[in-house]
Amino acid sequence: MHDPYSERMSSGETLAAAGLALVFAFRMLGMFMVLPVLATYGMELRGSTPALIGLAIGAYGLTQAFLQIPFGMLSDRIGRRPVIYVGLLIFAAGSVLAANADSIWGVIAGRVLQGAGAISAAVMALLSDLTREQHRTKAMAMIGISIGLSFAVAMVVGPLLTRAFGLSGLFMATAAMALLGIVIVAGVVPRTAGPLQHRESGVARQALWPTLKHVDLLRLDFGILALHAILMASFIALPLALVEQGGLPKEDHWWVYLVALLVGFFGMLPFIIYGEKRRRMKHVLVGAVAVLLACEVYFWQFGTSLRALVLGTVVFFTAFNLLEASLPSLISKVAPAGGKGTAMGVYSTSQFLGAAVGGILGGWLYQHYSLSGVFLGCAAMALLWLGFAVTMREPPYVTSLRLPLSAAALDELGLAERLQAVPGVADVVVVREEAAIYIKVDTQQLDRMSLERLIEAAPATC
Repeated sequence: MHDPYSERMSSGETLAAAGLALVFAFRMLGMFMVLPVLATYGMELRGSTPALIGLAIGAYGLTQAFLQIPFGMLSDRIGRRPVIYVGLLIFAAGSVLAANADSIWGVIAGRVLQGAGAISAAVMALLSDLTREQHRTKAMAMIGISIGLSFAVAMVVGPLLTRAFGLSGLFMATAAMALLGIVIVAGVVPRTAGPLQHRESGVARQALWPTLKHVDLLRLDFGILALHAILMASFIALPLALVEQGGLPKEDHWWVYLVALLVGFFGMLPFIIYGEKRRRMKHVLVGAVAVLLACEVYFWQFGTSLRALVLGTVVFFTAFNLLEASLPSLISKVAPAGGKGTAMGVYSTSQFLGAAVGGILGGWLYQHYSLSGVFLGCAAMALLWLGFAVTMREPPYVTSLRLPLSAAALDELGLAERLQAVPGVADVVVVREEAAIYIKVDTQQLDRMSLERLIEAAPATC
């Protein structure tokens, strides 16, 4: 059996991955750009209160959380592109609504409508339709990188755009980026014959209940919920602290976020490398959560000068970037064979729900208990997460394989059990409706030759 991992991505696969990564980036850029500016500029809107600013920051997460999985399932029925087009149009409509609002309630309505364009699952499913098994991880990594870059760019560009054009101009820019996403999907992303059934990239109804009962996955789902709740709440307090405690005009906040994100990105890399190579990702995770907790306590006690706030923000983003990069990898490791797509769907829903909780709770805490209340609330959330993280098990260090099977191989008794007995194979599941077998393997322990002999001996096509 030749090694499919030696092949390069085709031009069509590269085009699909690059195009969909851009669509993701533009959409997430529109979501993130309001974070560093809404707490300061939003108070100029009619009817604004800190609690309503928090609701505006987190509102998109509510509709995003509830509609993401249903939209993904709808794309299985009617096709990926119609769902993506409609989702991007909804997002653009929400942006225009927010841009033309003269009250905080109009911005909240626009943010709710933005979140209703929940296309993440459909975009990931389209990517799976357009890429082969051996290149899917690389393609999805391109999207992951685009999301990270969009967050970094948003933290810098958001304040600069708002300084030049106001909140209205910022929201109109997000509408334009959504429409540009439609052009990219229509004109750049290659066509496909139709939706493919694939458990590694989409939510499978059969796997949903087992995923919701999986204790280790639930710990990680709570982790991403807590992380984004802390992020959203902190971005109600930090911009205001920079103005009130640091004396930094809101127009100049961009350089603080630029420094923090650059240092945070390069600062996290040694810990990721250490955790993966030494197989100590649990220790890295626990340490990063502890640092996040320490940052919130530091902001509460010592965030009274610009220098102290900048230092705390740099450390905060180092821990945040480390956790944001680690958690999806841990989900992939912990999810059972054939369950990664469903696990990632629940994970993403938890992430958006955390954004909603953080924005709403952060605004309420600031209105009633000032900056100290927000930082203490974030510290309490981090402490609760630390309790869950400390008690989790070290994750298995495995990767996923999906191999197509012929009809004869599907009927062969005992194939899964024989594969399970191969050293390094951690989990095996046969999915008859996909005519495929999903395998999770530890590449350091795997007896690749034994695995290949068993697969070749079965009447399979791989």
